[in-house]
Amino acid sequence: MNKRSFLARIFISPDEPRPRAGWRLLIQTILIVVVGIPAGFLLGWLPIGGMLYSQVIEVVAITLSVYLARRFLDKRSFVSLGLKPDRQALRDLLAGIAITFVMMGSIYLAEWSLGWLAFDGFAWETESVPSVTLNLLAMFGIFVLVGWNEELLSRGYHLQTLASGLNLTWGVILSAAVFGLLHLGNPNATWISAAGIFLAGVFLAYGYIRTRQLWLSIGLHIGWNFFEGVVFGFPVSGMDFFRLTRITVRGPALWTGGAFGPEAGLVVVPALALGMVLIYGYTRVVSRE
Repeated sequence: MNKRSFLARIFISPDEPRPRAGWRLLIQTILIVVVGIPAGFLLGWLPIGGMLYSQVIEVVAITLSVYLARRFLDKRSFVSLGLKPDRQALRDLLAGIAITFVMMGSIYLAEWSLGWLAFDGFAWETESVPSVTLNLLAMFGIFVLVGWNEELLSRGYHLQTLASGLNLTWGVILSAAVFGLLHLGNPNATWISAAGIFLAGVFLAYGYIRTRQLWLSIGLHIGWNFFEGVVFGFPVSGMDFFRLTRITVRGPALWTGGAFGPEAGLVVVPALALGMVLIYGYTRVVSRE
């Protein structure tokens, strides 16, 4: 048996010739910056701004950095992260979106029935129908990009790389913790909101665990943001966007999440439990062959 050198034990995985998981994560993070900065300059000519512009840059930076890291550091294919392009992918995407409609609807009904929420009206009462339609489509498109970016990074590269170096349980916990910390820069964020985002990260990881593909988690992420903010009118992780439904939340912040939104309130816990039951039921019923 050949004894591994000191440097090999530090930098090289013991089971195959590739960097250890921690180094792969570090290099991939550096690649995001290396790719993202020039992408920002090169895409500056696009006639878009604000959140759409930032998400387009993130698509380039995250997708390319994960592809390069997966191909040259992990010695795996990009598709093997859970991106198999088949009919089941579309079913999982749509199922994830549908599940979050039920979840966010349950939060809305719970807060309304407890008197914590007042309905103020619909967007088309103060805006033209074409304007409302355009805003709906634009926000859905933006949240599609957000779902792809954050799931490819968090449930894709982070979770699976950590799991390869430790185990799946620690991969879920640590990737969800990083997911929560990354949202501390959002408006109105607190450590309580970070804990709520951590739980949401575990929930999203459950979609990957049940399918071993990212499509269900991506659908869950898209639907979560879209229904939470646009359809039911809550803040989305501290941010306000176009809202189809205009509401006023006046319940206790401990439960409602206050200005950050439901992720920072106890109301999200039963909604997450409901969502996990729905994920389990869906993955039990739908054949994955």
